[in-house]
Amino acid sequence: MAGKYSKEMNEKNASDKSNNQVEFRIAKLNQVWEKAIRMQLAPVRLSELHSDLKIQEKDELQWKKLKAEGMDEDGEREAKLRRNFNIILAKYGMDGKKDTRTLDSNRLKDHEVKIGDTFDDPKLDKLWNKARTSGKFSDEELQTLHREFQHHKDKIHEYNIVMDTVSRTEEIHKNVISPLEGDVKENVLHQKHTDLKQRMRDLNQGFERLRKITHEGYTDDSEFREPRVIELWEMAKRSNLSEDELDSLKEELRHFETKVEKHQHYQEQLELSHQKLKHVEALGDEDHIMRNKEKYNTLAEKAREMGYKMKKHLQDLTNKLSKNGLQHNEL
Repeated sequence: MAGKYSKEMNEKNASDKSNNQVEFRIAKLNQVWEKAIRMQLAPVRLSELHSDLKIQEKDELQWKKLKAEGMDEDGEREAKLRRNFNIILAKYGMDGKKDTRTLDSNRLKDHEVKIGDTFDDPKLDKLWNKARTSGKFSDEELQTLHREFQHHKDKIHEYNIVMDTVSRTEEIHKNVISPLEGDVKENVLHQKHTDLKQRMRDLNQGFERLRKITHEGYTDDSEFREPRVIELWEMAKRSNLSEDELDSLKEELRHFETKVEKHQHYQEQLELSHQKLKHVEALGDEDHIMRNKEKYNTLAEKAREMGYKMKKHLQDLTNKLSKNGLQHNEL
């Protein structure tokens, strides 16, 4: 591990590459980023990956500092970092496995909710069709509900990824020789099973929420519109926060929702810019291509910046809630 996490191996200088700018200070994260570009991930997915890698980089650099100060002696933080990294690889189809848990490459067409939209889950599809044909929702409410269904689909995808990593860890656990090493891995497995149980509880609670909204419609006292914010608010209401703390958190969540909406706006603009760039490139006008490419690159950078800020804020809010007896959500 000393070589893998050494400064020489992980903190690469930009001069190492003559033409390509090094995005990350950690070599393995750069390798993932370069592979994603070669794979030609959709612009929005690439932007999402960049944000996830930036957060992973921040956490790993923070861990290296703690490690140098003699902390994390039991290796718990290091194991968690490795687990999060493997989850990122699986999430974006870069773990070398054929991914049967497909995600849409582009989910920004919320304003174009189509009759044929499906969520790769029979229960979700049935519930969505019931909501769509119920006549209880305005067009705007239907778009909001569609985002909630899509978010739930993503949470199922994340659950399957974590379940897959647990299965692989169990296979490794069977081949353990050292009793001491076995104790360590037993503890890791216990943590992962605890995480899985919490995720399953979250999924069940999320589905119940969707079922209730489908049957009753949105109420006037609905606090938030964005699924991630709604999920955090539901978590907060189940915690042991006082009324004053809940009021304070509600205000912070309103600010966070604004940040989420702003990020979504930039993602939509990025996708539109990408489509226009492809159209212009097909026409072959070099000046026109250059202008559109500059606009696309500016939007891509802004979307990544907003994505990192939004995901970092989400991480901070989740960590804050986890201190009140709630399970931390790694993704």
